[in-house]
Amino acid sequence: MTSFGERLARVQARIDEAAQRHGRLPGDITLLAVSKTQPVEKLREALACGQRLFGENYAQELAEKAQALTGESPQWHFIGPIQSNKTRLIAEVAHWVHSVDREKIARRLSEQRSADLPALEICLQVNVSGEQTKSGVDPGALPALADAVAGLAGLKLRGLMAIPAATDDEQAQRRAFARLRTLLEDLQHRGHPLDTLSMGMSHDLEAAIAEGATIVRVGTALFGERRTG
Repeated sequence: MTSFGERLARVQARIDEAAQRHGRLPGDITLLAVSKTQPVEKLREALACGQRLFGENYAQELAEKAQALTGESPQWHFIGPIQSNKTRLIAEVAHWVHSVDREKIARRLSEQRSADLPALEICLQVNVSGEQTKSGVDPGALPALADAVAGLAGLKLRGLMAIPAATDDEQAQRRAFARLRTLLEDLQHRGHPLDTLSMGMSHDLEAAIAEGATIVRVGTALFGERRTG
C-alpha cells in the first residue's frame, strides 16, 4: 500500500515541476490537503509527514477533527458550501475560509469570530464556469461583494477561489483559471491588496499553477479515493 508520505512526495514533485516549467518559484505555491471524510488517523499520518494545512467541507466534521487534533497545530481551511446555521462553528475553528460567496455569510462569520482570535482569512468563491449547480458569486457581482467583505471586522480578504467545470482539456482548464486570475487583478486595480488564488485540484493543478495559483487543493492524489457515506 502506498503511504501518505509517498503520495505527498509525488504531489510535491508535480507542483515543483509545474512551477519551474512556468517560471514560478515552487515555494510560492501552498499545498492544501483536502481531508474531508478522511478519518483522524489519516490526518495524524499526514501531520507526521509534515503536512499541516487541511481543507474540510463540512462544519461539524471540521469541529470534531479540530477537537481531536488539539495540540497538534494543524491549520484548518473551510472549502465547502456554507450554510447560515453553520457559520458559528466555522468562525470558531477555521483559520481560512475559501468559499464565501454571499455578503450575509461574510457578515455572520464576522459577527461570530471571537475578538481573541486572529482575523479569519477569506477567499471569495467565484463561479467562473457559469454552472447553475455550482456555488460561487457571479463575476459581475464580485466587486461589490469584495468591497463589502473588506470592510468587515474580524475578516481579512486575501483572494479568490474557484472550482471550474471538470474537463481533461488542459487549454480549457487554463482558460477558466486565467479568468479567475484576471478577476483578481481587476480587484487589485480597485485597491484590494489581494495575494491568493485558491485553484487547482488533483486532476488540474498543473494548469492552475500555469495561471498563477498560490494554493492548490488536493485530496484524491494524497489520500486516495474518498470514502462515501
